[in-house]
Amino acid sequence: MGVVVRSGGGGLGGGRARGGGCVLGLTFPTDPHSYHLVGISFFILGLGTLLPWNFFITAIPYFQARLAGDSNSTARTLSTNHTGPEDAFNFNNWVTLLSQLPLLLFTLLNSFLYQCIPETVRILGSLLAILLLFALTAALVKVDMSPGPFFSITMASVCFINSFSAVLQGSLFGQLGTMPSTYSTLFLSGQGLAGIFAALAMLLSMASGVDTQTSALGYFITPCVGTLMSIVCYLSLPHLKFARYYLAKKPSEAQAQELETKAELLHSDEKNGIPNSPQRVALTLDLDLEKELEPEPDEPQEPGKPSVFIVFQKIWLTALCLVLVFTVTLSVFPAITAMVTSSTSPGKWSQFFNPICCFLLFNIMDCLGRSLTSYFLWPDEDSRLLPLLVCLRFLFVPLFMLCHVPQRSRLPILFPQDAYFITFMLLFAISNGYLVSLTMCLAPRQVLPHEREVAGALMTFFLALGLSCGASLSFLFKALL
Repeated sequence: MGVVVRSGGGGLGGGRARGGGCVLGLTFPTDPHSYHLVGISFFILGLGTLLPWNFFITAIPYFQARLAGDSNSTARTLSTNHTGPEDAFNFNNWVTLLSQLPLLLFTLLNSFLYQCIPETVRILGSLLAILLLFALTAALVKVDMSPGPFFSITMASVCFINSFSAVLQGSLFGQLGTMPSTYSTLFLSGQGLAGIFAALAMLLSMASGVDTQTSALGYFITPCVGTLMSIVCYLSLPHLKFARYYLAKKPSEAQAQELETKAELLHSDEKNGIPNSPQRVALTLDLDLEKELEPEPDEPQEPGKPSVFIVFQKIWLTALCLVLVFTVTLSVFPAITAMVTSSTSPGKWSQFFNPICCFLLFNIMDCLGRSLTSYFLWPDEDSRLLPLLVCLRFLFVPLFMLCHVPQRSRLPILFPQDAYFITFMLLFAISNGYLVSLTMCLAPRQVLPHEREVAGALMTFFLALGLSCGASLSFLFKALL
């Protein structure tokens, strides 16, 4: 059963809500399975948006082995730690830079691009392009070629695949604007698990016991399967009543949409999520929506379009903190951290050391750090401790540079033991996740309600700027080793 919502004025958005809603004559879905299926779909779509970045950086040892230039390079294992002469291609640095520059570019172009290209074309086209490029990367595992052409093809693939990923991410965030905020959280959770997923895929490939070529092929087929699942999830959304109900609306109606969903969930049975009484839900929605959508006689007029400059003046310090957090993170991860090797004698631990202690540990602790803001926000938006904490993270740059990195010619190794690197990585990752999440939470609290959309757009731009700055600085820090 459902609550029928209809337009009071006969057109899209015409008139005010009657009988509990105001959209397209659609029936509000009360089936809890519909809620869950849409949530799972957005979770997998979130996972799919960050698979390209995470699968490329986690496979850095494989690419370095291919670029070593010997005739057996295609047979090298994913877990090889390149400890020979310094990589002339600077693969770590280039893969980071060419992954983040497209994000910055499409953040600047998103308004123009999104107006010119339909949403379905942007999302589905990007997913198909990512699938094809991942398939190309997997196919190259079986192709033996010289380092130069392999590097050029790989870098072109990295650039294009992350360009499509940036378009996909921006388009899906736009679509999430019409959904209740719960689904944005699920989408972000999927993104947060993408790195863990890539690291686990790497470890399973290494531990599979098959020959090294098959292991590498299986690793790169995994994101193909993940992207294919994302395509299926996106195509399934129009067939789910709950998704159809929300996606048929305009983003400007999101406030009323979320009110309806919360009313459904708040009046659901604790055991199975089925609404206790459809009549009670209908009455609640009718009363709440009438109150929400009918303006008061003396209610002030909607404020004008907020000034970008005025909003920036309010959030500039928080935005700067976000830039600095990502600048520090991308300046050493993965460009420097992926070069750190175990100081123990060769064996299973040294083989699994970097995938576990660099990539898996970073992504787990980063997720933990992001989740902490659900329990507390410290320091608050008025405190000067936030810039201090952000600046203290610059200490991680020399700490990682002085760890056990064999390819060096200038700096000494002051922290050779594995425990040092693991401790630094724990603090580095959890502080990254927490401070990123904290700054993104504090920015909307520093502006007026009608300015929050502009604040969000500005923070997205500064996020991309910080990533690009960090990727650029990684060349300098690697040269100083």
